[in-house]
Amino acid sequence: MTRKQKRLAVIAGGMGVIALAAVLVLVALRDEIVFFHSPSDIAAEPVTPGTRIRLGGLVVAGSIERGGGTEVRFAVEDGASTVAVAYDGILPDLFREGQGVITEGSFQPGSDTFVADSVLAKHDENYMPKEVADTLKSQGVWQGEGEAN
Repeated sequence: MTRKQKRLAVIAGGMGVIALAAVLVLVALRDEIVFFHSPSDIAAEPVTPGTRIRLGGLVVAGSIERGGGTEVRFAVEDGASTVAVAYDGILPDLFREGQGVITEGSFQPGSDTFVADSVLAKHDENYMPKEVADTLKSQGVWQGEGEAN
């Protein structure tokens, strides 16, 4: 084997290793490449406690309970399912009942309450994250501007 052939074989081998690594990463992450999970997704396929996820939907009317300090409990729904959420922190100014939210956190072992470490609310009266709006539209719950049933 000549020097040129050896060099080409090393380069081809290196590219093969890189391609294999990329395929393995994509296969491992294919179920985790999601912007958020809706309550229906979680009801259909429960999430392993301790796994960090994003939970998105609408804040259920009458579900907001303020505790001592900055502790807040509320529920998030998508029309078919509801998930209880506990959060300890300052809520966004536009957080209120019936609004779209995305929370980040995890379920604690032995509990069906989602413990959030951040809460994101829509930024004005007409905006809702596209992923939340699409999920709610597919459930027949949310009507955007100019839409009516």
